[in-house]
Amino acid sequence: IYEYRKSNHEFPSRFSGRIQWNGSKDMQDVSITVLNVTLNDSGVYTCNITREFEFEIHRPLFKSSREIHLTVVEEAGEDFTSVISEIMMYILLVFLTLWLLIEMVYCYRKVSKAEEAAQENATDYLAIPSENKENCAVPVEE
Repeated sequence: IYEYRKSNHEFPSRFSGRIQWNGSKDMQDVSITVLNVTLNDSGVYTCNITREFEFEIHRPLFKSSREIHLTVVEEAGEDFTSVISEIMMYILLVFLTLWLLIEMVYCYRKVSKAEEAAQENATDYLAIPSENKENCAVPVEE
């Protein structure tokens, strides 16, 4: 149904227009994808790979054949485990967001109280009169 020799070539078949090359250009990966799979596509497929290497002295030939058993089923429902995982992810996300907000408010209040205490100490320090201007500790000379 499909051949790749330096370029793509699709043979007429029931898969016409639904085959996509997914392999690499250096032929290390020789995979194809069948698009829009139907229930009628189930079956056993044979993949024949023939590679000829070109070296100065000789041309080794590599051949391989694999059978692929394809079973197409109707669209499967969601896995229960994935649904539970998604729900837990959202619950955890909400919980962590709320916890972060509570911590931010707590830290903001703590810093505000510390600043108020520092402000009161500074005000108290400035409010204490040093000494009477008349009884100055250091004599002023004119």
